[in-house]
Formats: sequence, structure tokens, C-alpha cells
Amino acid sequence: MAGNSRSFVLRTASLIWLGLGVLTCAFPVSAQSQQPPASQQLPSSQQPSAAPGTGEPPNLPQQTMESGGVQEPNQQLSGRIVGTIVDPTGNVVVGAHVKLTWAGQSASAEVQSGDTGQFAFDNVAPGPFQITITAPSFATQTYSGNLSPGAVSIIPQITLAIATVTTQVRVGPSQTALAEQQLKVQEQQRVLAIIPNFFVTYIHGNAVPLDAKQKFELAWRSTIDPITIVVTAGIAGVEQAKNDYSQFGQGAQGYGKRFGTTYADLMTGTYFGAAIYPTLLKQDPRYFYNGQGTRKSRLLYALGSSVFCKGDNGRWQPNYSNFLGNITAGGLANFYYPSNHRGVGRTFERAGWGIGATAGVNVMQEFVLRHLTVNFRHRESSKH
Repeated sequence: MAGNSRSFVLRTASLIWLGLGVLTCAFPVSAQSQQPPASQQLPSSQQPSAAPGTGEPPNLPQQTMESGGVQEPNQQLSGRIVGTIVDPTGNVVVGAHVKLTWAGQSASAEVQSGDTGQFAFDNVAPGPFQITITAPSFATQTYSGNLSPGAVSIIPQITLAIATVTTQVRVGPSQTALAEQQLKVQEQQRVLAIIPNFFVTYIHGNAVPLDAKQKFELAWRSTIDPITIVVTAGIAGVEQAKNDYSQFGQGAQGYGKRFGTTYADLMTGTYFGAAIYPTLLKQDPRYFYNGQGTRKSRLLYALGSSVFCKGDNGRWQPNYSNFLGNITAGGLANFYYPSNHRGVGRTFERAGWGIGATAGVNVMQEFVLRHLTVNFRHRESSKH
């Protein structure tokens, strides 16, 4: 019995140890398998840092990645970029636009600075990078750096400078130069390509006022034009044939007096009515062609332009230059007209004829002469 008992105990013990061995192989200890190897644990320097004085990680804005943004070939090698933006007084700048770009790549990411002025970019591929900060009223700021694999790059505090206001001044032709260009066009205007038609402008609303020199130039060009002299000679011939101003007599002497009288009327009327008084009173001596509206409205406009004119300030006003110019010319005629055509009454009679002639010419300008002015018609056709 003793041998059998010892044998039973040994067999039982062997079975127990064998069973424990089988269980150990089938169910290994799980506590150790749940711990990562020490080599795979992140160093403490890469753990999210707590916000100062709170014990909680900072609430940084999330980045927005553009196409081809962050490279993630190996998450263990990607890093983080953190920074803070302030203004020149040290106050944080909230809502600044921050753009991250990688050197030599088209990838980029964008965020806005948060309530604490901070921004952060996560999962950033290592290598050279550039930060660009823009904000309203501030100058654009850039920062360049190099991110090491798996590192956190804390950018030194970025202070934005106040943007410098830049004023662009576009220099163009002066008003005098523009008026001179328009005047050159007017001096080419001729009725039937022959008769001068200088004192009218066909520029709707954009005619530049003339200065004093240009007003005298227009008067001078008009009075010395060869066609003007030819027309004056023709008028003197008609007066000679009709024996007007009989006190002048006939023959070359009488013709010379009639020519001189007619040309003097032209000179005094043009210079006083279109140069001297317009310069002193700052009025424009030209007729501004209308060409719009009904025939009645255009007729009233043309007649009214003999008693109203545009000032150099562009506003309509009484045409004092035309009144005074005709009265002055009528008064000066008393010095060279025959004695029976002198006096105050004759002065105002000639002035009235001058004002009436201005109205008649204006009507012709509005309805007839525009179609006969060759240079104007050429310019109009070239636009189409």
C-alpha cells in the first residue's frame, strides 16, 4: 500500500504540474502585453504643454490644409509649429491670417490666430518652412525656419508693424494742355473746307475751358486767316458797288476806306467780344454745339446762347462778354465811320446788329454748319 500511495501522489503531482504548464502556455499574462515598449513611448518634450496657470492644454486654432498640404510619410517624424502674434503695443492680434508654406513645395496650410494671439500647425513635415502673417491695418510679416523631425518649433513672438499708407498720384495732361489739344482741332474746322469755323466746339460736355492766352490765340487766328481777309475784301467791294458810306467816295481811296472800316469792325468785335472781355470776366467765347432734343428746343438753345454763355467754371451765366464786346466795338466805330454814321444812337444800333448776328450764326451752327464743317465730319466718320 505504501508503494502504491507514493506512486499515486507522484502521478497526481505530475499531472498538476503538467496542467499548470499547459494553462500557462495557452493563456500568457496580459498585463505585460498591454505596456508599450520603452522605445515606442513619446518623449516628454513632445507631449502637449498646458496653458500657463491653468493646467490645461491651450485652445489653439485648427489649421486648414490646402491640396497637397502636410506630408505624412511617417507620422512619428512630423512635427508642430506654434507662435504668438502681437501688435506694436504688445496686445495680442486676434484673427490674423497665418499661412504656412514649405520650401520648394506647393503645399500650404492656413489658420487664424486665436483669442490669445496664438496659432499652431500640427503634423508638419520636417524641413525648411515659411510663415506669412497678414492682418487688416498691419504690414505683411514673414518668418522662415527649419523644422526638425518630430520636433515642436516655437516661433519667437511676432510683432506686426502698422501698415504704411501709400498714395498713388497718376499724373496726366494738365488742363491747359488738354485745352490746347482741343483748340488745335477747332483751328482745323472749316466750312466747305474753306471758311474758318473756329469759335464752335462739338465736344459734348468735355470741352476744357480756355486760358487767356488761348482765347487771344483763337481771336488772332480768326482775324488773320487769309479767307477772312478775302471775305472782308468782298464785303468792301459790295459796299463800293452800292455806294454805301458815300462820304468815302469811289475809286481806290474809297474802296480802301470801306475795306478798313469793315476789317476794323471785325477786329474790334472779335478781340473785345471773344478775347478781352471773356478773359476779364472768365467766360468762354465759343458756341457749344447741342445737337440733342427737338428742333424747337435746339432753336431756343441757339438763340439763348447769344445772351447766355458758359463760364470758365462750366456754369451758364449771362453773356456779358457779347454785350460789352458789341457795345465797345460800336462805340469805337465812331472814330472811323463817316460823320453821318456816328453818335450814341448809332453805337447801340451797331451793338444790336452785332448781338443779332451772333444769334443768327448760332442757329446756323446748330442746324447747318455742322454738316458742312469738313474736318468735323471727317472725325465723326472715323469713329464708326
